[in-house]
Amino acid sequence: MQSLRKLTGFMPYLLVVFLNAFVDLGHKVTIQNTILKVWDDRSQVIFTAIINGLILLPFILLFTPAGFLSDRFAKHKVIRWGAASVVVATVLITLAYYQGWFWLAFALTLMLSIQSAIYSPAKLGLIREMVHDDQLAGANGVVQATSIAAILAGTLVFSGLFEMFYEPRANTASSTLQMVYPLGFALVGLSALELLLSFRLPTVSKDDTSKVFDRRAYVRGQYLANNLSAIRSHKPIWLSIVGLSVFMALSQVMLAAFPAHAKVVLQDSNALLIQGLLATTGIGIVLGSLLAGRLSKAHLELGWIPLSAAGITAGLAVLPLLANPWAIGVLFCFIGLCGGLFIVPLNALIQYTAKEDQLGTVLAGNNWVQNLFMLSFLGLTVAFAWFGFRSTQLFYFLTAVAAVGFCYTVVQLPHSLARLVAGAILKHRYQVSVSGFDHLPRRGGVLLLGNHISWIDWALVQVACPRAVRFVMIRDIYQVWYLKPILKFFGAIPISPGNSKASLAQVAELLRQGEVVCIFPEGTISRNGQLAQFKRGFERACETLAEQDAVIVPFYLRGLWGSKLSRSRSEKLRANTSTEAKRNIIVAFGQPLAIHTTAEQLKQKVFELSIDAWENYTTTLDPVPLAWLKQAKSRPLAKSVYESNGGAYSNVKMVAASTLLAGKVRQFTQQSNVGVLLPTSAPGIIANLAVMLSGKCAVNLNYTTGNTVIESALNNAAIDCILTSKLFLQKLKAKGIDVQPNLMSANLVYLEDVMKAPSKARWLWQFTCALALPAKALVRVFGRPMGIDQPAQILFSSGSEGTPKGIVLSHRNLMGNIKQISDVLNTQGQDKMVACLPLFHSFGLTVNSLLPMVEGIAAICHPDPTDVFATAKAIAKYQGTILCGTASFLRLYTRNKKVEPLMLDSLRVVVAGAEKLTPEVRQGFELKFKKVIYEGYGATETTPVASVNIPDGIDPRSWRVQEGNKIGSVGLPLPGTCFRIVDPETRQPLPAGEAGMILIAGGQVMQGYLNNPEKTNQVIIEQDGRCWYVTGDKGVLDGDGFLTIIDRYSRFAKIGGEMVSLARVEEAVKTVMPGNEPECVAVNIADDKKGEKIIALVAGVAEVDSFKQQLIDVGVNPLVIPARFYCVESIPKLGSGKLNLAAAKLMAREFTDS
Repeated sequence: MQSLRKLTGFMPYLLVVFLNAFVDLGHKVTIQNTILKVWDDRSQVIFTAIINGLILLPFILLFTPAGFLSDRFAKHKVIRWGAASVVVATVLITLAYYQGWFWLAFALTLMLSIQSAIYSPAKLGLIREMVHDDQLAGANGVVQATSIAAILAGTLVFSGLFEMFYEPRANTASSTLQMVYPLGFALVGLSALELLLSFRLPTVSKDDTSKVFDRRAYVRGQYLANNLSAIRSHKPIWLSIVGLSVFMALSQVMLAAFPAHAKVVLQDSNALLIQGLLATTGIGIVLGSLLAGRLSKAHLELGWIPLSAAGITAGLAVLPLLANPWAIGVLFCFIGLCGGLFIVPLNALIQYTAKEDQLGTVLAGNNWVQNLFMLSFLGLTVAFAWFGFRSTQLFYFLTAVAAVGFCYTVVQLPHSLARLVAGAILKHRYQVSVSGFDHLPRRGGVLLLGNHISWIDWALVQVACPRAVRFVMIRDIYQVWYLKPILKFFGAIPISPGNSKASLAQVAELLRQGEVVCIFPEGTISRNGQLAQFKRGFERACETLAEQDAVIVPFYLRGLWGSKLSRSRSEKLRANTSTEAKRNIIVAFGQPLAIHTTAEQLKQKVFELSIDAWENYTTTLDPVPLAWLKQAKSRPLAKSVYESNGGAYSNVKMVAASTLLAGKVRQFTQQSNVGVLLPTSAPGIIANLAVMLSGKCAVNLNYTTGNTVIESALNNAAIDCILTSKLFLQKLKAKGIDVQPNLMSANLVYLEDVMKAPSKARWLWQFTCALALPAKALVRVFGRPMGIDQPAQILFSSGSEGTPKGIVLSHRNLMGNIKQISDVLNTQGQDKMVACLPLFHSFGLTVNSLLPMVEGIAAICHPDPTDVFATAKAIAKYQGTILCGTASFLRLYTRNKKVEPLMLDSLRVVVAGAEKLTPEVRQGFELKFKKVIYEGYGATETTPVASVNIPDGIDPRSWRVQEGNKIGSVGLPLPGTCFRIVDPETRQPLPAGEAGMILIAGGQVMQGYLNNPEKTNQVIIEQDGRCWYVTGDKGVLDGDGFLTIIDRYSRFAKIGGEMVSLARVEEAVKTVMPGNEPECVAVNIADDKKGEKIIALVAGVAEVDSFKQQLIDVGVNPLVIPARFYCVESIPKLGSGKLNLAAAKLMAREFTDS
């Protein structure tokens, strides 16, 4: 969103507003000060009231013409005409000053007022045309502050100049004016400058020639009646106008009555002192207006209206008791502050809710009513003076009026009180931001539907929505005796399961009447942080509505999961936000939907909205190293990493080592990318953190894919420095993997040497800094500051289907995915992550290694994921709670007889990803270890996690289960993530239940492929204003949003014109293979007869000759039966455990060729 000062023409507009008010006040103050010097007591009050009446009268009489001109002509033209008329008026005023014609100067106040009355609707209407809806309150705050600053400056400057030119010998109004005539020339010069600036106003609207002014209708008052009727018919507009009118009326009485009161109470007639005290009210209004604009960032904050009204009432009650100018000045400033907080949101609400073609009329009507109130109250002021009432009695009368106005506001605008209550609940611990504010309709029926994550969701929705919201709630809670009167006052709608017909009918009727109703379609607060099933009650409520009666506006709430007000039981999630000044809460509103939108369609839209909320949230996150340093420094002595060989690293040790290495990295290379060739271990994590801390990008090299791939990665990423270990290279060589000859082009930095080189004094310095310096200072001293969108990691894809691609991931990608995963796994303070997947694997890097560091849970590292016995011993020894792995690696735990079930007893969550989880692996693991495997899904391009199944939750009140795990699926998308199923050819979205290409959108989607924009543009496409990653996978979404993977589109063979899934072939072959966990891979290769043929590679069997006949005997579709079967010693796999399809295809060709 563009800042106000950068909007075209906004600064000239503010200067025009300032000068117009400055000139008006300059003349008015000059006349008032003349009255103050020449007349006393009753006459002074009466003449001051009359001058104020002349200012107000045109706003009453010209209400209709002013509104017509603002709607008929472009608003910048009306302002320009007004500026020209001010020049004419000030020339005449200067002549009157010079000649001493007091009563002419007095009367010319009316001419300036006529200009103001016509100019005012255009001035306020131009705001609406220049700024977005979510900037209205902020813009009004700035404009209000500018106007008051002009009034304040005009009062002080012209009072000061008046006292400078005035001499006590002047005893008549005429002689006084002649003494101060130079003030007139200042007025002329300033008005000329205003005219020049008016030609720089933006042209944002055109003349509306369809509007015609009927003079007869105007004279008969027909226009007035119609316009007032239009204003009164819209309750929020009318109530806002009444509130503004009361405040302005009170202000006018203060301006008229205070000078005489001050002369008596303060025993001083100095114009500068008296006007200066009145000016402190202006200072307060400026501060209040700016504060109101700040509080209304990206939305309209109405909650301060009743509180500020109470403040004004209290201030007026205290005023008669004070006789000290300093105390009076402070009190006036306080009253002004409350006034600013009162008038800015009301003005913004009027502009927000008024129809565009009626805005000028509404704003002119606002002026008319305000000025009618002010003129009436000035009449009361004159009456009080005429009948000899003291000024203190008048102020007590004003206090009573303000008190009545406060009560009226609370009764007529209960949602403003609701926002006040909600604000009181939220302000100390939460920072609320609103996304999609422009999507909220200003008028008409609106049904708000969104997720339910906490006990205070109602407060968030009401704070974010400027209109009054009627909430549907469970009847059992509504009927609680001490809550019912309050809930009834706020218009809550009770509903109960099985007896909802009347409540839903009430919802429908309220929507027809143009009200806003909110329903949480899940019907319960989430028990796992994910979206529960959307009930169809809202569909029944909307059945009787026509499309034009109302719209549905979806919303998504982010930020309260993990708080005390949610149903998360994670102390860790709570602790991770308790260190922040305030928890970031985002309320995201979506585009209005048709009123007959189904539950499935709505839920998909809410998933998409979560992306907006999370994108807003991730802008507030720190880069990975800074986030880790803050976490580590909060518990410096806690253990951060456990090694399976018995070593352990505390947070302070990790910080000392990482900051030391970060400084060295900058000495080793000038390149932006640094290679890392290390196993999953404390040194491997330290190396990655150090590289990122140095402001560079880490590239974890895959040492299992062959030397050609490593060379390609080094060249593609321009790597000339690799952090590695002599011991690790030796162990790789012992396993037959000699990568060192291919690393000769780069400088190999051995961590053993780097860590041994520093002296004890240097290590003492590192540990001292790690303990004493704040996290940000550590970054500045030992690293380089970095942006959240700066590249942090380059991961080369697994290469399961060809040459690995360099995938660029930013700090935002990594931090967002870490927070998403942490939320759905509901991380606990006692959790320990089992880190055994390699660092070059995105799952191993993000989930196994970086997540524990950032979230403050310990990692249990083992460098070899296939050594499951050693991993199991480490789990048992250190009580690991979270195990993430591929299905291939998890199968090894089931097969290995040395791994006893009790060794994995401490595990709380087991997640499988990166490849399909077969029923055999799931059932075998659960049978042996009594642990459920939750399947997830993602890609290196999505950092990697996009979705995951999680444990079910149950509501003990209704005994309804919130489904988090649907076997066979890969779960719901993570919060802040959305799936879309599209036709692979047309890219058109497909409905729930239909299979197609899977697209993924969310903050974890990569920045792009390294040095390959063409490939990036192929896989990242834009739809509906969002970037979607084209996965290449075929899948289907059910009505609840759970995704089921069918296969990769590249894993289909075209046999005789028919598409055959190779995954389906593998499943069929496994049914005739002996053993509990048969291994098989099907590949397609070229065939002269049918275009392609299917080859099956099987492992762990002696012969395959009978397989084909067995498949025929059990009735398998002939297209699914492979053309050839070949026995192999082992199925080719990558270092991550995934199938190496490229190697399998090559093997199949070799078999067929031979």
